[in-house]
Amino acid sequence: MLMYRELSWWYWAVTAALLIAGLAGWAGAFHAATALSAWQVLHLRRREGRFAAFPVQVRLAFTGLLLLAAWPPMNWLFWVPAIGTTAQVLFGYCLLARGLSLLPWNRRETWSWRLLWRTFAAPPVRGSILQGLPAVP
Repeated sequence: MLMYRELSWWYWAVTAALLIAGLAGWAGAFHAATALSAWQVLHLRRREGRFAAFPVQVRLAFTGLLLLAAWPPMNWLFWVPAIGTTAQVLFGYCLLARGLSLLPWNRRETWSWRLLWRTFAAPPVRGSILQGLPAVP
Protein backbone atom coordinates (compact mmCIF):
# COMPACT_ATOMS: atom_id res chain seq x y z
CA MET A 1 0.00 0.00 0.00
CA LEU A 2 2.13 2.84 -1.31
CA MET A 3 0.72 6.05 0.16
CA TYR A 4 3.30 8.33 -1.41
CA ARG A 5 0.94 11.31 -1.36
CA GLU A 6 1.03 11.45 2.43
CA LEU A 7 3.83 13.18 4.32
CA SER A 8 3.93 10.40 6.92
CA TRP A 9 4.73 7.87 4.18
CA TRP A 10 7.70 9.98 3.10
CA TYR A 11 8.90 10.25 6.69
CA TRP A 12 8.84 6.46 6.93
CA ALA A 13 10.42 5.99 3.48
CA VAL A 14 13.36 8.26 4.29
CA THR A 15 13.73 6.61 7.70
CA ALA A 16 13.79 3.15 6.08
CA ALA A 17 16.43 4.29 3.58
CA LEU A 18 18.55 5.74 6.39
CA LEU A 19 18.29 2.55 8.46
CA ILE A 20 19.27 0.43 5.46
CA ALA A 21 22.20 2.78 4.79
CA GLY A 22 23.22 2.41 8.42
CA LEU A 23 23.12 -1.37 8.19
CA ALA A 24 25.21 -1.11 5.02
CA GLY A 25 27.94 0.66 6.97
CA TRP A 26 27.17 4.38 7.08
CA ALA A 27 27.07 4.93 10.87
CA GLY A 28 25.84 8.52 10.54
CA ALA A 29 22.65 7.22 8.96
CA PHE A 30 21.48 5.82 12.31
CA HIS A 31 21.88 9.26 13.89
CA ALA A 32 19.99 10.86 11.00
CA ALA A 33 17.17 8.29 11.29
CA THR A 34 16.90 8.94 15.03
CA ALA A 35 16.86 12.72 14.49
CA LEU A 36 14.17 12.37 11.81
CA SER A 37 12.12 10.17 14.12
CA ALA A 38 12.42 12.71 16.95
CA TRP A 39 11.34 15.43 14.50
CA GLN A 40 8.26 13.35 13.63
CA VAL A 41 7.34 13.19 17.33
CA LEU A 42 7.45 16.99 17.56
CA HIS A 43 5.69 17.53 14.23
CA LEU A 44 2.87 15.09 15.00
CA ARG A 45 2.54 16.32 18.58
CA ARG A 46 1.97 19.80 17.21
CA ARG A 47 -0.47 18.56 14.56
CA GLU A 48 -2.42 16.21 16.85
CA GLY A 49 -2.34 18.48 19.92
CA ARG A 50 -1.30 15.89 22.50
CA PHE A 51 1.33 13.26 23.19
CA ALA A 52 -1.36 10.64 23.84
CA ALA A 53 -2.50 10.75 20.19
CA PHE A 54 -1.88 7.36 18.60
CA PRO A 55 0.41 8.58 15.77
CA VAL A 56 2.56 10.34 18.38
CA GLN A 57 2.69 7.18 20.52
CA VAL A 58 3.95 5.20 17.52
CA ARG A 59 6.72 7.73 16.80
CA LEU A 60 7.69 7.94 20.48
CA ALA A 61 8.00 4.16 20.72
CA PHE A 62 9.92 4.04 17.44
CA THR A 63 12.32 6.78 18.57
CA GLY A 64 12.83 4.93 21.86
CA LEU A 65 13.66 1.76 19.94
CA LEU A 66 16.23 3.64 17.84
CA LEU A 67 17.78 5.17 20.97
CA LEU A 68 18.01 1.73 22.58
CA ALA A 69 19.62 0.33 19.42
CA ALA A 70 22.20 3.15 19.49
CA TRP A 71 23.74 1.64 22.64
CA PRO A 72 26.67 -0.43 21.25
CA PRO A 73 25.70 -3.79 22.83
CA MET A 74 22.24 -3.37 21.29
CA ASN A 75 23.29 -2.31 17.76
CA TRP A 76 21.89 -5.58 16.37
CA LEU A 77 18.46 -4.16 17.24
CA PHE A 78 18.66 -1.74 14.28
CA TRP A 79 17.60 -4.69 12.11
CA VAL A 80 14.15 -4.71 13.74
CA PRO A 81 13.10 -1.15 12.80
CA ALA A 82 14.84 -1.46 9.42
CA ILE A 83 12.71 -4.47 8.51
CA GLY A 84 9.57 -3.07 10.14
CA THR A 85 9.86 0.34 8.52
CA THR A 86 10.46 -1.22 5.12
CA ALA A 87 7.29 -3.31 5.60
CA GLN A 88 5.40 -0.17 6.59
CA VAL A 89 6.58 1.68 3.47
CA LEU A 90 6.01 -1.15 0.99
CA PHE A 91 2.91 -2.84 2.39
CA GLY A 92 1.36 -0.48 4.95
CA TYR A 93 1.78 -3.07 7.74
CA CYS A 94 3.16 -1.64 10.98
CA LEU A 95 3.86 -4.26 13.64
CA LEU A 96 4.71 -1.56 16.19
CA ALA A 97 1.40 0.26 15.74
CA ARG A 98 -0.49 -3.02 16.00
CA GLY A 99 1.32 -3.86 19.22
CA LEU A 100 0.64 -0.42 20.67
CA SER A 101 -3.04 -0.73 19.75
CA LEU A 102 -3.29 -3.54 22.31
CA LEU A 103 -2.29 -1.32 25.23
CA PRO A 104 -5.21 -0.68 27.62
CA TRP A 105 -5.55 3.03 26.81
CA ASN A 106 -5.71 2.36 23.06
CA ARG A 107 -8.29 -0.42 22.83
CA ARG A 108 -12.06 -0.41 23.11
CA GLU A 109 -12.59 -4.06 23.97
CA THR A 110 -11.22 -6.42 26.58
CA TRP A 111 -8.03 -8.26 25.76
CA SER A 112 -8.49 -11.74 24.32
CA TRP A 113 -6.66 -14.18 22.09
CA ARG A 114 -9.21 -13.38 19.39
CA LEU A 115 -8.34 -9.66 19.64
CA LEU A 116 -4.64 -10.53 19.47
CA TRP A 117 -5.22 -12.63 16.34
CA ARG A 118 -7.39 -9.98 14.64
CA THR A 119 -4.84 -7.28 15.47
CA PHE A 120 -1.84 -9.00 13.93
CA ALA A 121 -3.57 -11.00 11.15
CA ALA A 122 -5.72 -8.20 9.74
CA PRO A 123 -4.56 -6.93 6.35
CA PRO A 124 -2.96 -3.49 6.15
CA VAL A 125 -5.38 -0.59 6.48
CA ARG A 126 -5.27 2.98 5.27
CA GLY A 127 -4.92 5.25 8.29
CA SER A 128 -4.78 3.91 11.84
CA ILE A 129 -5.04 0.28 12.90
CA LEU A 130 -7.25 1.57 15.74
CA GLN A 131 -10.02 2.18 13.21
CA GLY A 132 -9.12 -0.63 10.84
CA LEU A 133 -9.61 -3.85 12.80
CA PRO A 134 -12.26 -6.18 11.47
CA ALA A 135 -15.45 -6.35 13.49
CA VAL A 136 -15.87 -9.02 16.13
CA PRO A 137 -17.74 -11.94 14.50
